[in-house]
Amino acid sequence: MWYGRFPRYVSVGEKRAKAARKLKQLLKKNPGIKPIVIEGSAIARTWWGKSWNVNLERYADYSNRIGRGRSYVRNGTVLDLEINSGEVKSMVQGTASKPYSVVIKIKGISKDIWKDIKEACEGKLDSLSELLMGKFPKALGEIFMAEGRGLFPSPKEIDFSCSCPDWAYMCKHVAATLYGIGARLDEDPSLFFKLRKVNIGDLVTQTVEDKTRKLLKKAKKKSARVIDDSDLASVFGIEMETPVASGKKSAKTAEKASSRKKSLKPAAKRAKIRPVSRKPRTKTASKKAPSKTISKTVKAKAVKKTTSRRPTAKIDAKAAAFDEVVKIVRRSRKGITVARIREKTGLDDIQIRNFVYKAKRQARIKNLERGVYISS
Repeated sequence: MWYGRFPRYVSVGEKRAKAARKLKQLLKKNPGIKPIVIEGSAIARTWWGKSWNVNLERYADYSNRIGRGRSYVRNGTVLDLEINSGEVKSMVQGTASKPYSVVIKIKGISKDIWKDIKEACEGKLDSLSELLMGKFPKALGEIFMAEGRGLFPSPKEIDFSCSCPDWAYMCKHVAATLYGIGARLDEDPSLFFKLRKVNIGDLVTQTVEDKTRKLLKKAKKKSARVIDDSDLASVFGIEMETPVASGKKSAKTAEKASSRKKSLKPAAKRAKIRPVSRKPRTKTASKKAPSKTISKTVKAKAVKKTTSRRPTAKIDAKAAAFDEVVKIVRRSRKGITVARIREKTGLDDIQIRNFVYKAKRQARIKNLERGVYISS
């Protein structure tokens, strides 16, 4: 009902009650909708949510208009908000009985800007979880927030529309949706990268690859922590393949193996030696003695078998995993990333990178580009 040229005043309590009733109706029809619920006075609490709102408010085109949506989003009028690649859709309850539909389209980050950001992140990010939690150096946060060259969009990269009859450039329903995006990023910051059409894993993956490359350049000397093949054979009881050129080393390992066998012989001899007794042995005693020696030798063989099987099983599993990673890479025609290999094999990133590095040294695979591998 209109009074003269202005609509009837609607109190905050009435707006909230109306939005709550409409939300119940929508939930019955579609239980999958996701309303924006603001608890407390702050619309956003995490670094990503706060930075989203700060980015919008610092532009003159938005600063005078976006404030209209603060009370709307706080009153629970954003009944549904969905973030997809380059697009945000929402339903906002207004003065009409039916909610208004809002569509906001946001351009993806350009390749040049994304390349600069990846280079800036080199060596500064430790993990994906810390990135999503906003735990990174202050200098990196300033790079993310740079106007026109950072992660956050400028007004020229944002386009929006609303089904309401309001003729304003930015209606309060669009403004409420923009603030609702910041609140949604509090729940799941990874949606920001989905909205800007970039892969969040590129930032951390690039950092890990650069660190690995630097460590390999510095590793000129062999580390004391690396176990030689001969020591590995002695520790785990397995036979390591030796090249033909290293004849001296193979002879030494053979001598060590023979010395270990000789060291076991005195124990066996001690088991056979018996103290001389004057009393004649009974038949039962003579029968029991061999059974003890037989049981000892059987136990010794069983121990040898169990100790020799376990390491070989681990090595076979590792070799099978290595072969599987190489096969996956060589089958891919357009190249494949570590993330894609992880999805197919279930291995962790460190194992995959070790296998990829080994296969590259064997000239079985090569880099199509940074972070993408293909058959040699």
